[in-house]
Amino acid sequence: MRGVVRGLGIVLLVAGLGVLGWVGWQYFGTGIASNQQMNQAENSLRNQWKTPATTPATAEPAAGKPFVLLRIPKFGADWVKPIVEGVTADDLARGIGHYPQTQLPGQPGNFAIAGHRVTHGSPFRKLLDLAKGDQIIVETQSATYTYELDGSPRDLTVDASATWVLDPVPGRNTAPTRSIITLTTCQDLFHSPDRSVAFGHLVKVVKKP
Repeated sequence: MRGVVRGLGIVLLVAGLGVLGWVGWQYFGTGIASNQQMNQAENSLRNQWKTPATTPATAEPAAGKPFVLLRIPKFGADWVKPIVEGVTADDLARGIGHYPQTQLPGQPGNFAIAGHRVTHGSPFRKLLDLAKGDQIIVETQSATYTYELDGSPRDLTVDASATWVLDPVPGRNTAPTRSIITLTTCQDLFHSPDRSVAFGHLVKVVKKP
């Protein structure tokens, strides 16, 4: 009997260590890998932008590829992350994701993006610290777009199925007349079906020479 109990204890110990290892990888290991990918994507974009653009600024970005850079001044002068086209699990492991059905930066309508608060580099970990009036800056090869938040993401929580936040004019069935941005992330630091959402509007465009 003692041997059986001892064997069961060893099995449970190994299982527990396996779970801890998996949790550790999810919360720390994926961050290291994703941060490396994001740094590489930023450098790749900057090198790409050194050559004249061969496609129109309105061309659809390639799925899964970085195409613009995001800055949030409140997170620090050095905070910059790539935005990739798509919001699949693989896309969000490589950076902040752009909802493909939404508009591009500067276009009339809704430029909507999503990012993790935990795991995979946690680019939106401090998103709920943002407040009304904070700036969100999107840099493309041809221009820099500055948006101003209309409210804090901690003030609006929706179910993951609430796709109205991605509409060209969120919550209204009308044609867009201005450019807005929508930021989405998990409402909790742990797994949650809810999403925290913030909207902002375009306040400045600076064309690159």
